[in-house]
Parts: sequence; C-alpha cells; structure tokens
Amino acid sequence: MAAADTNVLLRLLLDDDPEQARAARSFQRAHAPLFVSHVVLAELAWVLASGYRFPRQRLGALLEMLLDTDGFALQEPNVVQAALAHHRASTAEFSDCLILAIAQSAAATPLGTFDRSLGRLAGVQRLGRRAR
Repeated sequence: MAAADTNVLLRLLLDDDPEQARAARSFQRAHAPLFVSHVVLAELAWVLASGYRFPRQRLGALLEMLLDTDGFALQEPNVVQAALAHHRASTAEFSDCLILAIAQSAAATPLGTFDRSLGRLAGVQRLGRRAR
C-alpha cells in the first residue's frame, strides 16, 4: 500500500489532465489500495467545492464512493462516515465536519468554534457573537 496526495486523487477522480491522470492510474494499479489521510480528504473537499464548484450533494456522494471503493483505504473510515453524516445533516463544510468527527472519536468534546454552521451541530460549542 502507498498513499495518495490530494493532486493524485484529484486526477484519478476528475481525469481532467490526461497525462497526470495516466500517471495517477499507473501509480494506483501498482500500489492499490491507496491510503487517503484525513488531511487529503479535507483538501480534496475544499478544492472540489471551491475550485470545481461541486454542490454539497455531489461532494458527499463522491466522498461516500471513496469509502466504498476497493482501490482506496481511507484513514479511520468510521470517522469519515461520521463526518459525512454531520455534513449531510448541516450546512457546515466537510472539513469542519471532519474536525468534529475526529474530536468526537478522541472523546474531546465539546469542540469550540466561532463558525455558525458548525456551531449548530451536537458536540460543538459556538463561541462569541461574531461567528461567520
């Protein structure tokens, strides 16, 4: 097993640069399953949402697909599942939901935040009035 950086994962999923996509597929064939860390998932979600304008539902479906695909081994899949559940049940960004799920897994709640969307989830304590 080897690990995938965010850019490798993007090329595998989007196939938007033919040369890099070929290299990424070759790497995956040689080393499958590819380990995907929480950091890579957070970066992936951010790039897809902000750079590629993926809607929430499409992003959630893609992340769910990664959990169910044999070619990938996600870090702590149960934590990723919990993050996806938070994401589906809220307007919070996936990376924030992942932070919450990691904190809950470590029994480190409440999670303090100034973020209004994240602050609406169970296990979170919203701080201050000027939260976004």
